[in-house]
Amino acid sequence: MIMQECMRYYGPGDMVSLSDIRQAGCEGVVSSLHQIAYGEVWPVEEIRKRQKQIADAGMVWSVVESLPVHDDIKNRTGAFRKYLENYKISIRNLAECGIHVITYNFMPVLDWIRTDLEYQLPDGSKALYFNRTEFAAFELFVLRRVDAEKDYTPAEFAAAKRYFDALSSERRAVLERNIIDNFPGFKGVTLATIREALARAGALTDEVLREHLRLFLEEVTPVCLECGSIMTIHPDDPPFPILGLPRIFSTIDDIETLLRMVDNPANGICFCSGSFSGRRENDIVAMFRKAAPRVGFVHLRSTAHDGKGNFYEANHLEGVVDMYHLVKEILAESQRRKEAGRADWRIPMRPDHGHTMLDDLRKPMCANPGYTAIGRMKGLAELRGLELGVLKSCFPALG
Repeated sequence: MIMQECMRYYGPGDMVSLSDIRQAGCEGVVSSLHQIAYGEVWPVEEIRKRQKQIADAGMVWSVVESLPVHDDIKNRTGAFRKYLENYKISIRNLAECGIHVITYNFMPVLDWIRTDLEYQLPDGSKALYFNRTEFAAFELFVLRRVDAEKDYTPAEFAAAKRYFDALSSERRAVLERNIIDNFPGFKGVTLATIREALARAGALTDEVLREHLRLFLEEVTPVCLECGSIMTIHPDDPPFPILGLPRIFSTIDDIETLLRMVDNPANGICFCSGSFSGRRENDIVAMFRKAAPRVGFVHLRSTAHDGKGNFYEANHLEGVVDMYHLVKEILAESQRRKEAGRADWRIPMRPDHGHTMLDDLRKPMCANPGYTAIGRMKGLAELRGLELGVLKSCFPALG
C-alpha cells in the first residue's frame, strides 16, 4: 500500500498490544512517552527503549503523537522559556533516534473533548459523542466557569439546566470524568486544576494565541530543519471555541494562516479529517488540497451530525467526510511527491477513534477511549480496501 499504515500505541500499559497492532496489518506505530511530564525533556535512552519495543514487534516507530506543548508556552507565561529549550532538546533527541515526524496541538487547557465515551449506536456498538447541551451543563453547573452563561442563549441555558437537574450524582461524576480526565499523560485532573488553568489562560484571544503559535514555531522549526524533522499540528477537536477559549486551527482559513505565518517545510500539518469534520461547514477535501504539500501525517475518520451542534464518531467510510475523494487526494499528493523525488512521499496514516464493538464490548472499558482494537482494525480494513481500489483505478504508476 502507498500510505504507511499505522496505529496508535500508548505504551506497555495499553490494553491493545503491539502484537495486536501488527496482526491488524500495520507496519508503523504512532506513540508517545506519556510517562514523562509535560514540558520535560525526552531522554534518548527512553526514546530508544520504546523504539526497541516496537522494533521487537516487527514494526517501526513512525510518528510521535504527541510531544506535548506545555501550557506555559501557549500562554507565554511562567517557565515558558525553559519548556521551549526542553522542547528543542527533545526534537534533537528524537532525530538522533531516527524519528522525524512530530505531532502536537495548540489547544489551551484541554485537548480533545467528548461528553459521552460510550454512546450507544443502533447496531449495539459504542462511539465517542459530543453533545452541546451536556457540555453546557458541565461548564455551567459542574465547572461553574466564570461568565460561561454568556456563551449560551437563554434556551440553551434552560436546556442545560434541565439536563443537569435530571442527572444522578453518579452520572454527574461520569460527565465530569469524561470531559477532564481521559488524557494519557495528564491524569488525575480535577475541577480545581481546570479552574487554575483557565485563570492562567484568561487573557488569550484568537490573535494572541495565534501570535504565540507563530513564536513557538519560529523557535522550534529551525531545529527541525537542522534535524530533517517536521512539526505537524493537530486540528482543534472540536473545531470551535471551548471553555471561553480560542481555537485557532479549525478551518481552511486557519490552514492558510498557519502556512503563511512560518513558511518553511518544517511547519507541517497532521491532517485529521475527523476533527475538521466536527465543524459541519468544513469542506474536508478542499482543506486537504490546501494543506497537501505540508501534510506530514494523516488521521482518517468521520463524524455524523444531528443539526443541533451534536456529533458522534461515524464508521470510517460513513458520516460527513467524503472519504473516497479524500483518499484520492492523498494518493495524488503521494504521486506528486514521488515524482519530485521527496523522501516523504509515503504519508503515515492511522485510522482514528474506532467504535467499541464485538468482543471489546465484554472487556473492561478501554483505558484510552476510542482506541479499542477491533473498531480500529475494522476502520483500517475499510480504508485499506478503499485505498487499493483508488490506487488500482486512478494511480497505477504508484502501485
